Amino acid sequence: MARAATTTDAFNAVAEPRRRQILDLLAQGERPVNDLVELLGLAQPQVSKHLRVLREVDLVHVRDEGRQRMYRLNAEPLRPIHDWLRKYEQAWNTRFDLMDDVLEGLKEAETRDDEHD
Repeated sequence: MARAATTTDAFNAVAEPRRRQILDLLAQGERPVNDLVELLGLAQPQVSKHLRVLREVDLVHVRDEGRQRMYRLNAEPLRPIHDWLRKYEQAWNTRFDLMDDVLEGLKEAETRDDEHD
C-alpha cells in the first residue's frame, strides 16, 4: 500500500526534525544549499529533498545567484502553528508558576532547616 503524502502543509512539514533544523538555519539568514549541507552534516540529495518539501509548503523561497541556489525562510506559513500553540501558552505558564511556588517552598524549608542545625 502506498504511503500517503504527509507534507501537504506547514504542520506536517515541520514535524520532521531535519526540516526544523533547516528552518532554524535559514532564520539566521539566506544561505546556499552547500552551506546547509555542511552545517547539517547530511548528503546534498537529502538536504535538497527536505528543501523541496519546504518549498512545496512555501516555508522556503529560492533564487538563483550565479551558479548557486540561495534559500531563505518564509515564516508566514508558520503563523497557523504559532496561533495554535498560543492556546497552550497559558496552561504552560500556569504550570511553570506552580513549579516556581513549589521550588520556592522547598528553598524556604531548606533555609529553615539550616537555621535550626
